[in-house]
Amino acid sequence: MRILLIEDDVELANGLRRAFAQAGHVCDHLAQGHGAAAAVAVTAYDALVLDLGLPDVDGLDLLAQLRRDGLTAPVLLLTARDGVEDRIRGLDSGADDYLAKPFALGELEARLRALVRRGGSGTPLVQYGALAFDAAAREARVGTRRLELTARELALLGALMQQPGRVVSKQRLYDALYDWHADTGLSVIEVHISRVRRKLEAAHAGVGVRALRGLGYRLEAVARDDAAPDAV
Repeated sequence: MRILLIEDDVELANGLRRAFAQAGHVCDHLAQGHGAAAAVAVTAYDALVLDLGLPDVDGLDLLAQLRRDGLTAPVLLLTARDGVEDRIRGLDSGADDYLAKPFALGELEARLRALVRRGGSGTPLVQYGALAFDAAAREARVGTRRLELTARELALLGALMQQPGRVVSKQRLYDALYDWHADTGLSVIEVHISRVRRKLEAAHAGVGVRALRGLGYRLEAVARDDAAPDAV
């Protein structure tokens, strides 16, 4: 899941970014509303987490503007305003959910997962041959055997599993694994691809990752004795 967090409390934002990263999500952060329109225009976010008490713009005004500009991703509001009228105004402005501060991190993550499921931007369970990817449980299995994947390997496989048999660009895979603050380049995707390939082969998944030079990568069914990795 790729999340845009718009929150001016730096300590809270850093804590949320760390928690999202540990959960295998990618989180971009803005400390004010300025820049939000440009961010959503160039990046396909699965969800937005928006604080209403921003220093440069009212959060509800920003939300209404983003919706007018065509934002379709689900939006969860974070705010100290927890009155009924505040909640009504927030939902009427285009929010999909509302969470008052202080809040439990587990509840925030659960609400985001529910919003993404309802919005249809992610399928909880995807099957490709013997390989299954469960986004809700954050795991991949070959039959009944769980693959031991790192968070980034799991995110990469999840991005490929959402479009089995179709080419996924290297840039799209990178965006699924890294936020704006990453200090690495696109070539790191080749490293993750190689590791995922080896683990699929070791598990006899019958599924491989093929590189299409200049285009990207795609999942393909492979014969059990034809599992040698393609060159990246």
